[in-house]
Amino acid sequence: MMNKLEDIVKKHKDGVTINLFITPDSKKNIFPAGLNEWRKCVEMNVCSSAQDNKANMEVLKTIAGYFKKPFANVLLVSGAKKREKTVLIKNSKINEIEKKLEASLDGL
Repeated sequence: MMNKLEDIVKKHKDGVTINLFITPDSKKNIFPAGLNEWRKCVEMNVCSSAQDNKANMEVLKTIAGYFKKPFANVLLVSGAKKREKTVLIKNSKINEIEKKLEASLDGL
């Protein structure tokens, strides 16, 4: 699993970035919903629609909760108007992020 995540989860000077592929208007929030190796993204479903920044806010809140990080430490780096997004989790170590993702993705 680790080698599959190397193009998705990356070390950043301020923490760790994760590439995501978002499906808005879902029945429930699911993170991680799967691994998209072709797009090099972790898939995520959010209930909010992609209007008025609602889905983006839900993405950030869900990521913060999943990794038990303060909301202020999770930032949208790119993809504000796209399904493919990159988020930065500040003050995080790559091995802790990968380990948690691997445990959740194992078997999906």
